[in-house]
Amino acid sequence: MRSPISSLFLVGLLGCSAARTPAVSEPPAARAQAPLPFIEDDYVRALAEAKARGLPLFVDTWAPWCHTCRSMKAYVFTDAALAKHAGRFVWLEINTDLPGNAVFQEKYPVESWPTFFIIDPKEEKALVRFAGSATVPQLEKLFEDGERAFRGGAEGPEALLARGDALYGEGKAAEAADVLAQTLAEAPADWSRRGRALESLLVAQYGAKRHEVCARTALTELPRVPHSASWANAAGLGLMCVLQVPAGTQGAKELKAALEEKGREALSPDISMPADDRSGVYELLVEARRAAGDEPGAKGLAEQWLTFLEGEAARAPTPDARTVFDSHRMSAALVLGTPMRAVPAIEQSERDLPDDYNPPARLANLYRRLGRLDDALAASTRALAKVQGGRRLRVLSERAEIHLARGERDVAVRTLEDAITYAKTLSGAQASPRMVASLEKKLTEVKAK
Repeated sequence: MRSPISSLFLVGLLGCSAARTPAVSEPPAARAQAPLPFIEDDYVRALAEAKARGLPLFVDTWAPWCHTCRSMKAYVFTDAALAKHAGRFVWLEINTDLPGNAVFQEKYPVESWPTFFIIDPKEEKALVRFAGSATVPQLEKLFEDGERAFRGGAEGPEALLARGDALYGEGKAAEAADVLAQTLAEAPADWSRRGRALESLLVAQYGAKRHEVCARTALTELPRVPHSASWANAAGLGLMCVLQVPAGTQGAKELKAALEEKGREALSPDISMPADDRSGVYELLVEARRAAGDEPGAKGLAEQWLTFLEGEAARAPTPDARTVFDSHRMSAALVLGTPMRAVPAIEQSERDLPDDYNPPARLANLYRRLGRLDDALAASTRALAKVQGGRRLRVLSERAEIHLARGERDVAVRTLEDAITYAKTLSGAQASPRMVASLEKKLTEVKAK
């Protein structure tokens, strides 16, 4: 599932090599055995190699805070079945936390994490921009679509899909949505890419803020897609869209009820999908119950959600794989009003992954909620020693909350001022005007206390 600014699902934030603080500890052997030869954080080098070899460039834009990105790294990009595709592209991964990668993000804007680009290196044009998670078979379809767009010669619905992909890659969400809708209308009923095209259409409609249209499209098209990970993602995207439809809109109540039912159907064990995607559906269903004012229903779902996450974490093969579930375990525990239930797991993640800023940043929030303010401040300090880019602003904002809880208003003011000063050193791609405005608003409110 996606991870946007506002939600962990579509989510709630980039090319030269620079000195890098590792986000996640990874044994050298693991990198050496990776089936795809990703170049890390060096767009210039990757672009030059793609031009020299006459290959398209595949880019994984990710962030250490993005649970779906980490799920892809732990469970998909490590799959040996991908090794046979190594020669099809030049491979690049871009950590959007790193200020040195802002140039890439300015050229290829990222709104949801992860986003995968397939780029024509001669024109530096995005042929495909696909937001969200993918299984190995879904990635293989994406590879085929990207190659077809690069080589040319597509016809019929494949040509329309390539055109829609290119428009979305250029940031033209509304135009992409129109073309992708035409793609589904003209494609045969048994078209093998119907699920992939539906996901792309719903993402484009969401990006174009056509939320009601997106919700209705999901309901109309889901019966035409086989039960699969794509079906479940499309159901989740439809539910995400309908939650943005104003409550007073005619037919909104019925639309929400229908898509909640599709969301519950997506949790069916007969649908094979990544655990992270299943967790994203739980999150949306909890959000839907809370939006409906049904707190008992939300808590009942949150208990199922957290139990599911605890089971998946227990089965995770490595600490990296286990930490995929940390942010959602924290979210579910907070809905239940039992933050302590998430603390031991995240403390273990900090011990296992000492270079990762996420565990101490999450612990700072949890400890503050538990009233353990000295522990919260110490965890915040540990996180700040590691975090860079736009995510550092989130850590500083939480640190200000800790100081306020300690009765240190003046220190909270200085912390927010430091955050705003730092934000202004970043590219607008990493610290958006909206983010800066939010910090400035918070500073004004704290000064008024």
